[in-house]
Amino acid sequence: MSEKPSVLFVCVHNAGRSQMAAAWLSHLAGDRVEVRSAGSAPADQVNPAAVEAMREVGIDIAAETPKILTIDAVKASDVCITMGCGDTCPVFPGKRYLDWTLEDPAGQGVEAVRPIRDQIKKLVEDLVEEIAPVNPERTA
Repeated sequence: MSEKPSVLFVCVHNAGRSQMAAAWLSHLAGDRVEVRSAGSAPADQVNPAAVEAMREVGIDIAAETPKILTIDAVKASDVCITMGCGDTCPVFPGKRYLDWTLEDPAGQGVEAVRPIRDQIKKLVEDLVEEIAPVNPERTA
């Protein structure tokens, strides 16, 4: 197992919230964190409004595809963050579980998705600061 922390983002369709969260974490933490996302009932594609909202901030998630939540993904993660999927995430001892209450962007336009994107960014920034702070001796 890797020395760096691993995070799994889970929402029902793995098409909006969890995809944006995974993209933010990869963007903000770089290689300091291992990132996964999955859904309990994955959609056929990532929400186009989420793709556009992330593109507006310079992050491209257009090539991402929704993935099914597996027990192995949960086992391999140090932190499991759910976003509206209730009790569908299996619980294992020694894992940290968080539930982020976020509006579901499904069926909404990019105008409605922007505030969700920004709320996710703030939550991810706080998470990065906690689990993978930048080494002050490391130069960017």
